[in-house]
Amino acid sequence: MAMFASLSGLTRAACTRTATRMCAPNMKPYNPLLLNGRGRVLEGFGSRGKSAVAAELPTAAAGTLGSGVGASSFSYAAFAKTFPFANNIIIATVKTSAADLMAQCVLEGKPLGEVDWKRNLVFCLFGAAYLGGFQYLYQVNVFKRVFSNAEAFTKQTLVAKLKDGPGLLSLAAQCVTDLTILVFIYLPTFYVFKESVFSDSWNLQDWVSTGVGKYQNNFSSDAAATVKVWGPVDVVCFSAPMYLRLPLRHVISFFWTAYLSFIRGSK
Repeated sequence: MAMFASLSGLTRAACTRTATRMCAPNMKPYNPLLLNGRGRVLEGFGSRGKSAVAAELPTAAAGTLGSGVGASSFSYAAFAKTFPFANNIIIATVKTSAADLMAQCVLEGKPLGEVDWKRNLVFCLFGAAYLGGFQYLYQVNVFKRVFSNAEAFTKQTLVAKLKDGPGLLSLAAQCVTDLTILVFIYLPTFYVFKESVFSDSWNLQDWVSTGVGKYQNNFSSDAAATVKVWGPVDVVCFSAPMYLRLPLRHVISFFWTAYLSFIRGSK
């Protein structure tokens, strides 16, 4: 029995020495309570003392927590790339409402209590449906299919773009197409939207006939202003990366919408 007890003691000693070597050189035996936030084994109580270990554990845990918070923080660029359609509708709706408010309160000098919220509703609906939805579909989805090299062109450097003959022709074609849509679809749609809110009639035919009539009366001035503003803007927007195409456009569109609200927004 004494021999077995001796062998058992030797076995335990050998296991302890092996475990100590497997942890790390020159360290105390592994203690699972002395792990910091990144899983690194801390030195034993004997070499540094309880106070040193206690000081390191909160710091490591804080570092781990901080990295987790950073990883989950919101990134607008990531959201715009992942949900471009939703991003565009949100921007378009908020932008058109804000532009109309600026036109009423700043350009027309109305106090907030006298704001025409019916008129503001016109721009909210028009911004969400046309500028947010329809404009995204044709300027991104349709243009990418009709103009096959449109997306590849946007990924080039400025110097490469200037040397890309087919890409420049495609850019010009996109600009002409967009200006045509703006003059012959965008403007009459705006007038019909406005009539749907301001008109006392609930007849769709009345909205269309009255709205198209106002569009025809203002055609010359509206079309000239549209081409002057959106011709140069289209060149810039259709040269930018696809996911930034409409967000960039909305920056200029804010001021254009304020102008449109100022001259055509009232009943």
